[in-house]
Amino acid sequence: AVLSTGAIGSSIGADLTHAGYNVCLVDQWPAHVEAMKANGLHVTMPDSELKTPVTAYHLCELSSAKKQFDIVFLAAKSHDTRWLCEFIKPYLREDGVIVGTQNGMNNADIIDIIGKPRVLGCVLELSAEVFTPGKVQRNTDNAHTWIGLGEFDGTVTPRLTEIERILKHVAKIGITDNIEGAKWTKLVNSSMILAPFGALGLQSWQAVEIPEVVKLCAQLASETMRVGAAHGYKLDAIFGLSPEEFMGPEEKIIDKLLYTILGHMGKKGSRTARGVVFQDLLKGRRTETDFLNGHIARKGREKGIPTPANDAIVELVKRLERGEGKPDKSNVAIIEQIMASRRAGGA
Repeated sequence: AVLSTGAIGSSIGADLTHAGYNVCLVDQWPAHVEAMKANGLHVTMPDSELKTPVTAYHLCELSSAKKQFDIVFLAAKSHDTRWLCEFIKPYLREDGVIVGTQNGMNNADIIDIIGKPRVLGCVLELSAEVFTPGKVQRNTDNAHTWIGLGEFDGTVTPRLTEIERILKHVAKIGITDNIEGAKWTKLVNSSMILAPFGALGLQSWQAVEIPEVVKLCAQLASETMRVGAAHGYKLDAIFGLSPEEFMGPEEKIIDKLLYTILGHMGKKGSRTARGVVFQDLLKGRRTETDFLNGHIARKGREKGIPTPANDAIVELVKRLERGEGKPDKSNVAIIEQIMASRRAGGA
């Protein structure tokens, strides 16, 4: 099963179905499920497209479908992780496994509900968006999508190699013995792209051409790296980069994480892609920011490490979620005001 078929889940589900796997796509958006049932999925990529029939279910239909799943790819937003794990648990075989194909550090929540033996770690780089039911704009095609997989104890197991083989139909795959470190490394990247660019209403190519935004990105990433180090996370080579590229100074690593994404999307993709937080703000939905920059800020407080830039991003996005303003590049000034206010107040 692919559980929660937004842009990421739909992209994965379409590829695996097209490859001939027996896949059920399960989602809570009624119109999207009905469109998939009627017309399948239409995934548009920068230089190609995929149209494929799929097997789709509403959440309420699963109880009468009499399904038991060997593998569940959980592609939900971070704030939906716990309840969807409880939902899917009865449909997961005793020897089945859940793979969290998500942003954020959600493995602890999945393990808490499903149990560590039935969870496999995953970190992914896949840019996509869906605004129309049944239709996905995928900004990184298969050759420029990257997924990292790993067992929590670092071993290479039969199920790890099986899932690697399956997901090769979606992306280039990397195997790591440091999956939580890889996920924190992705969080470094996410901290400076997803919520910041979304709150500023910018696509990636626009953002990196504004000096004050690039400076903000560097501060966000630097804070995230310091917090991760304090909690024992070791950076891991992700996005298909070599380990040597993560052994240089902090500035070099930050540049690699920021600009590699642009390279993978290409000129066309980087000029059409909108990050997931930007998409949610445009849709008037709750964003994942509290599980990205907010998670970094909370983990920083646990170790007494200041995270003023991440704090400011969280505060700005909360205002936007409440309807107090809209995504716009002028919000850079508001971020500076929030940081200045917190410095003055000693927060």
